[in-house]
Amino acid sequence: MDVYEAIGRRKTIRDFAQRAVDRESIKKILEAGMAAPTNDHLRNWEYIVVEEKEERRKIIEGVLNPLTKDDAERMINESGLNKPLQKEMYLDAIPKQYSMIINAGVLLLPCYYEPGDLLHPRNISSLNCFASIWCSIENILIAAAAEGLFGVTRIPSMEEVVRARNILSIPEKYEIPCFLALGYPAGDAERLAQKKVNTGEKIHYGRW
Repeated sequence: MDVYEAIGRRKTIRDFAQRAVDRESIKKILEAGMAAPTNDHLRNWEYIVVEEKEERRKIIEGVLNPLTKDDAERMINESGLNKPLQKEMYLDAIPKQYSMIINAGVLLLPCYYEPGDLLHPRNISSLNCFASIWCSIENILIAAAAEGLFGVTRIPSMEEVVRARNILSIPEKYEIPCFLALGYPAGDAERLAQKKVNTGEKIHYGRW
């Protein structure tokens, strides 16, 4: 598939068909992830593939609870979000945070070696390792789209990170930037309208 077609096909999905993702497809998209640029030239990245739903449940049980649309509405109102499109997105997304991790065809945990203190960087350059793993994650999402797989990232809470680190034996110096739920979309999977952007209006030649 042409790279521009794959980028255009990539979409956020939180409703998954009950269909496993075969290991050959997983390996293929992770090879794409490993091909991303890396700041230290060492590719200190590891990917944990969690196939079993019960194992996923152990990671999030008690730290990520199922929420209703009423819960989502309350959280959105408390946060002060009032833009209609943004509010609609969160109303759809918040109640699915638990189910999307459990029901995805596969759950991937990208991990990267963090030599410093991620939450207290000395300067912008100190975040190079963090930036590099996100290049890998984007490659994975685009490659997945080329394979007919779609999904969503979730930034884990500190409690989720601790739980995942303990259950999956992740070394202390490796950070988990996101949980990546991937799979085949359910027949009724929703994809809400994205904000329309005119790219030409976002380009500034020479200066802003």
